[in-house]
Amino acid sequence: MGCGAASHGAVRVPPGPRGGAAGASQRAGLQREVPSNCIKTSKYNIITFLPVNLFEQFQEVANTYFLFLLILQLIPQISSLSWFTTIVPLVLVLTITAVKDATDDYFRHKSDNQVNNRQSQVLISGVLRQEQWMNVRVGDIIKLENNQFVAADLLLLSSSEPHGLCYIETAELDGETNMKVRQAIPVTSELGDTSKLARFDGEVICEPPNNKLDKFGGTLYWKESKYPLSNQNMLLRGCVLRNTEWCFGLVVFAGPDTKLMQNSGRTKFKRTSIDRLMNTLVLWIFGFLVCMGVILAIGNAIWEHEVGVCFQIYLPWDEGVHSAFFSGFLSFWSYIIILNTVVPISLYVSSQAPALSPSLSLLISLSFRSPAWVLSPLAPSVEVIRLGHSYFINWDKKMYCAKRRTPAEARTTTLNEELGQVEYIFSDKTGTLTQNIMVFSKCSVNGHSYGDVQDVLGHKAELGERPEPVDFSFNPLADPRFQFWDPSLLEAIKLGDPHVHEFFRLLSLCHTVMSEEKNEGELYYKAQSPDEGALVTAARNFGFVFRSRTPKTITVHELGRAITYQLLAILDFNNIRKRMSVIVRSPEGKIRLYCKGADTILLERLHPINQDLTNVTTDHLNEYAGEGLRTLVLAYKDLEESYYEEWSERLHQASSAHEAREDRLAQLYDEVEHDMMLLGATAIEDKLQQGVPETIAILTLANIKIWVLTGDKQETAVNIGYSCKMLTDDMTEVFVVTGHTVLEVREELRKAREKMMDASHSTSNGFSYQEKLSSSKLTSVLEAIAGEYALVINGHSLAHALEADMEVEFLETACACKAVICCRVTPLQKAQVVELVKKYKKAVTLAIGDGANDVSMIKTAHIGVGISGQEGIQAVLASDYSFSQFKFLQRLLLVHGRWSYLRMCKFLCYFFYKNFAFTMVHFWFGFFCGFSAQTVYDQYFITLYNIVYTSLPVLAMGVFDQDVPEQRSMEYPKLYEPGQLNLLFNKREFFICIAQGIYTSVLMFFIPYGVFADATRDDGAQLADYQSFAVTVATSLVIVVSVQIGLDTGFWTAINHFFIWGSLAAYFAILFAMHSNGLFQMFPNQFRFVGNAQNTLAQPTVWLTIALTTVVCIMPVVAFRFLKLDLKPELSDTVRYTQLVRKKQKTQHRCMRRAGRVGSRRSGYAFSHQEGFGELIMSGKNMRLSSLALSSFTARPSTGWIETLRKKKGSDSSTAGSPSSAASKTLKV
Repeated sequence: MGCGAASHGAVRVPPGPRGGAAGASQRAGLQREVPSNCIKTSKYNIITFLPVNLFEQFQEVANTYFLFLLILQLIPQISSLSWFTTIVPLVLVLTITAVKDATDDYFRHKSDNQVNNRQSQVLISGVLRQEQWMNVRVGDIIKLENNQFVAADLLLLSSSEPHGLCYIETAELDGETNMKVRQAIPVTSELGDTSKLARFDGEVICEPPNNKLDKFGGTLYWKESKYPLSNQNMLLRGCVLRNTEWCFGLVVFAGPDTKLMQNSGRTKFKRTSIDRLMNTLVLWIFGFLVCMGVILAIGNAIWEHEVGVCFQIYLPWDEGVHSAFFSGFLSFWSYIIILNTVVPISLYVSSQAPALSPSLSLLISLSFRSPAWVLSPLAPSVEVIRLGHSYFINWDKKMYCAKRRTPAEARTTTLNEELGQVEYIFSDKTGTLTQNIMVFSKCSVNGHSYGDVQDVLGHKAELGERPEPVDFSFNPLADPRFQFWDPSLLEAIKLGDPHVHEFFRLLSLCHTVMSEEKNEGELYYKAQSPDEGALVTAARNFGFVFRSRTPKTITVHELGRAITYQLLAILDFNNIRKRMSVIVRSPEGKIRLYCKGADTILLERLHPINQDLTNVTTDHLNEYAGEGLRTLVLAYKDLEESYYEEWSERLHQASSAHEAREDRLAQLYDEVEHDMMLLGATAIEDKLQQGVPETIAILTLANIKIWVLTGDKQETAVNIGYSCKMLTDDMTEVFVVTGHTVLEVREELRKAREKMMDASHSTSNGFSYQEKLSSSKLTSVLEAIAGEYALVINGHSLAHALEADMEVEFLETACACKAVICCRVTPLQKAQVVELVKKYKKAVTLAIGDGANDVSMIKTAHIGVGISGQEGIQAVLASDYSFSQFKFLQRLLLVHGRWSYLRMCKFLCYFFYKNFAFTMVHFWFGFFCGFSAQTVYDQYFITLYNIVYTSLPVLAMGVFDQDVPEQRSMEYPKLYEPGQLNLLFNKREFFICIAQGIYTSVLMFFIPYGVFADATRDDGAQLADYQSFAVTVATSLVIVVSVQIGLDTGFWTAINHFFIWGSLAAYFAILFAMHSNGLFQMFPNQFRFVGNAQNTLAQPTVWLTIALTTVVCIMPVVAFRFLKLDLKPELSDTVRYTQLVRKKQKTQHRCMRRAGRVGSRRSGYAFSHQEGFGELIMSGKNMRLSSLALSSFTARPSTGWIETLRKKKGSDSSTAGSPSSAASKTLKV
């Protein structure tokens, strides 16, 4: 049995149980074209591992670069370093990476074997036999039992349940734990025993393998008839059979063709802005290296021509060197080898490496590598630091949700510092800002609104006056958790109002909910969405109880009477239709279509006779949406028998079509869903999550702009905007864009910009708008606008706004607003909005959502955050970070993100400083050694400098450093702004670090050189010898860089102390060991200079030289930092100063209390408050944010420089800039 390509790209599956004549003959001809069910995610085997792994590793630039340097070092005329200074690091790099790859592949092999060796029952020659999954083939018929995994993509043939039903759980595919129903087609549902199945000889022609989990199209040809197949007839690999004793299925796709494996492609790799900057810096540094090599090579050629030729007798040229020019050429490559430590080639490579799991990252954490510095898992590395930051996020107990037992999770290790640079947040509403726990709140039936809380006199109750809920004790099947507050709706039910009865009848029939009854009367509903579950539960409590369903029937208990409706068709919901319908036949034989959907869709499909009712219902819908409720419209339509028969036949033909099936079905659905009669509308409440308003307020103070992208209607989204404090009554204006044409949308956007500019003109203190416009771009003018604005735009208007000729206008308008809300947007539009900001703004974007409709937005943004909520875990699986509540985003960005950015920037600055200070000494030495490519340091120091002497201190700083405690990071959101402006590591900071490193190298070389020129030992002998000079310079270098990292460390821990002082101790221990008599006796050719370190460091002159060098290198840095702290403090400096003042005040206060001084209890009101706080409190802006307004902090105007830079950044931008509402205000904290 096999499959072959059919016409139009389809796949043919000719079944026949294994061992049958038909199956055997067809299998023989087609088997070679069909993949087996064996899956293989591993890359190597024992034979291919070494060659394939080495080939892959040498495709990396770093390893190829090392190999090239190694070849150069093997040429005696070029290399002045031993070959092992390159071969040891290279072999170590290759070995560690190979061990990581082998370990990773071993676990893949183990996982593959575990899956491939699972057992499955396969029908062979009419008998069920146990077969391993890897031996299952396309066309096989297999039997599944309850709680078993599905082995391959199967066409369901029959099951133990009536009508061929079975229940599955798809958590492995889409993260949803709710049970879903699948049904065999009626013609095969009776094939329940093996004898009948053995004679089954149908043929399936279906679509080719693809990754669409929710779609399947095919046709079964059997007994000279054809039957349409859909996703409802399929069991996909990875699903689990639930609540079904057994079922039989036909294998359609196996192994790599299954939809599960088709979806296992690689995720698009995201890179940080620091990574992108490093690519540019690496090219600059490499150019600098070449320039140094050229300068020294020219110097060598000139020296050999002018001076070296005079020493040919006792200092001849190497063999093969016949001219000064060729000597300079060889010298160029020699200096490329010696000076290459300035090129962080491994940083360039690691920045492009894909994200790995923390356990694997720990194995392959790569240090900055060169022939002179060895790779080690403990060496300072971007990956090690990022890994540590990821673990801090995972271990943060303050981001752990005890209710759901869900911790925060960093699903990638490559984006942590990007969390400290976010400027735009794009958020879903439902389930992200709200709880996604739906409660039936209100409804409108036949023009009458129900759900308002009534007092004892029947009037609408005031806020806080809530009487007893409606008593549903008359209904034994009611859900005790359901509450409703308006008794008039229940009275209408009891009085037999036909419209109300039909309203709840629709809710009990028009859905895809599954019912489970474990005990008599104990109903459990399994709904695919919380909205649907809330509606069916409401109908249940009001006496219309959905009891059970079969593929062709729905049983409802209507006020205690069981009624079974014949289910003729389900017109399912999707994001384009935005509605769902069912067609049922009542026991009286009447055929009726029930429909529920979005008001924008359904109201235009109503019969004209409904106009008056539509107007009233629309008013109710607007009222509900204004209260932040989610609304649906309900309608019905009676169908004639003859029309239904003719329409059903066309539906069957469209379902069987191989081409344009979806379009043909959509046309038929649209045809029948017209001229419907309006029943009413529902309103469901979805409450805000805890802490959402406070989180949004604090993120706004951090100059992060939040855009809400939701599928809800405008009124609902706007109300939620007010609830979560995105929109406030104090805003100058809220612009609403609702145009239906391109011209209307452009005009509305133009008017919004004009209003903002007019307001700016009226408050510009004498400077006209034209003067501003002439001096800067439009975007910077919009940034300087006074007042706060918001923009609300509908989905149909957004479609026009995102067109190529209008997208810039839309972005300019939106970015000038404090808040943006996009309503009625599709998942594709969400991704397009994010892509628009990424395209035109030099800003980091973050998207956060909880559902499948947010996946495209999450993948498009620089950083994707998934909320593990009520809609499965599809968003989590596509995200870079995940947690359970929106409020944790505040801590993720302001604490973990800011710290990660700070630590990474300090690490990179120190890294470039210490390596330029180390390397440039060779450059200066070249002018005093005849440009002979002789090194200053001994080769062992060169090898150990970055692996032992300077690795651990910088690692500790990169992992643990803090500028202010986490509480202060949350209290002062303005501390976040330096990351948004790239203040801590940019091209300017890079050149400052390089300049400091070069300055240090100059002093490091010339001070000892000048001292040693005339210095003598205690015994009168000359002090200046090569080895003594090397020991002095090396010791000075280690001490200076250790003191420097001590100055750079802002948060001292025991680990910092141990690593810094331990590294210094390790240097002296290794130094004395390498110059000891013991090593000389063991390796006389390698350790020749016995006692040199002891003799050199025993001289007071040497220690004075080291002390002088250290002081001269460090003192300018200390002086500059003190002056900067006093004259131009940074925001973090001010916060630390405030914290110190507080501590002193607390100490003084305790001392005064101990003194027991008794005095008058005079109020301190006049001295402890500032003007303006009363108005602030009355406005509500500071509610639950009192710690942000600390008088001791706001008094110091320390962010003027930040605001200046922000304006400058906006004016330099080529497109719409980000507004800064604080440009002309005092500091917000």
